[in-house]
Amino acid sequence: MTKGLGTSEDFRDNCGFGLIAQIEGEASHRLLETAIESLTCMTHRGGIAADGKTGDGCGLLFSMPEAFFRQAAASIGVELGDHFAVGMFFMSTNASVREQQRAEVEKIAAACGHPVNGW
Repeated sequence: MTKGLGTSEDFRDNCGFGLIAQIEGEASHRLLETAIESLTCMTHRGGIAADGKTGDGCGLLFSMPEAFFRQAAASIGVELGDHFAVGMFFMSTNASVREQQRAEVEKIAAACGHPVNGW
């Protein structure tokens, strides 16, 4: 019997994170599969909300494939500088609403000194 407010069975109440890394820096599909599987273990801490659809931002952090993004940017006539970022936005399927959303993203990014170079 444990003393105190919690027991070892209560560990699910604690927030935490998992770390899986490829020390050699080599791409690994197995590593990605393992990371995705580890996310399924986060549902108890809000990784998925009561509605079964939304969550608190549990996700994967991995290195950006810089060469891929430089090539993709060049294909639409954009030359990237030494430092760049890539954003992912979930926008409306309605074309007019989506254009308003894009305009708002561009406005906010420009106000922060970060122009949007392409979509």
